Amino acid sequence: MKLQNDLLLRAAKGEKTERTPVWLMRQAGRILPEYRAVRESVSGFIELAQTPELAAEVTIQPVDLLGVDAAIIFSDILVIPEAMGLPYEMVEKRGPWFPQTVSSEADLKKLRIAEGDNDLQYVMDAIQITKKNLQGRVPLIGFAGAPWTIFAYMVEGSGSKTFSLSREKLYRDPVFSHQLLQLITDSTINYLKAQIRAGADLVQLFDSWAGILGPAQYEEFSLKYISQICEAITEVPVTVFAKGAFFAREQFGRLSCATVGLDWNMDIEESSRLIGPNKTLQGNLDPAALYGTAEQVRAATWRMMEQFRGKRHIANLGHGLYPDTDPELVKVFVQTVKEYSAANRP
Repeated sequence: MKLQNDLLLRAAKGEKTERTPVWLMRQAGRILPEYRAVRESVSGFIELAQTPELAAEVTIQPVDLLGVDAAIIFSDILVIPEAMGLPYEMVEKRGPWFPQTVSSEADLKKLRIAEGDNDLQYVMDAIQITKKNLQGRVPLIGFAGAPWTIFAYMVEGSGSKTFSLSREKLYRDPVFSHQLLQLITDSTINYLKAQIRAGADLVQLFDSWAGILGPAQYEEFSLKYISQICEAITEVPVTVFAKGAFFAREQFGRLSCATVGLDWNMDIEESSRLIGPNKTLQGNLDPAALYGTAEQVRAATWRMMEQFRGKRHIANLGHGLYPDTDPELVKVFVQTVKEYSAANRP
């Protein structure tokens, strides 16, 4: 089905667009009362993500309610370790928790390379239902966690401020670390290709914990594997978003991806210079800016758009929406991006 609004895809490819496309990370989630109503109908986050009809419903909600130019499938980055044989739980107010972790060669032998279609069919079903119900209105984004971020959770067992167990593993047992990272990478390639076959128009890699590694370790234990994924995914544009990896922006410019996401601490002009002209930049308003008044949100968004002027750009935040953000102020952000584009047509 031909897309009625393909702004996101054209912007990712560096093609001419009538205006800057806009969407938000974590747009399908707790900021929307409509999402909370669906969430309350099931036992929790994991059941919601594993129920294709409901996952599709909450995926589409922001398109209807916020006016964004893309939907992103409602799922979680930690479905990959589960598909590899390491199940997790989502603990209310605490986040993900793994009853078992991976720390030895014996643990590695219990894991398998995930096959996207067989092991994660519920995600593929959700993508197919979403595509059908969107009826070509906007593109659908698929996603996965970058291998280092998934590794960090599999070794640590939960979220952490330092991920010291995971980082210790890189120093003390690099052979083990590379073996696990390769298993995750192979699984992620299978998963993203399955999402594309199911209907994803673009895919994004989230390296949420990129910023806790130093430059040399990031190059060895993260970029190497992100690069493999970017090289393998040739069917649709790929976006790489690595929070905190300001030191790797030149390397991002050399990746085989279409778009590089910037967090709100990355200077736009400097990032553009380091990444180069052949990538689309995505971002990068501070999510906390949406706590301001409507006028403050409008002003902050306008300033961001001015800084991206003349560059290949997809408007977004510099990280995911915070759950207590007022949906009305999210609408102000989205509308301001559109107003800016209308006022500054070439």
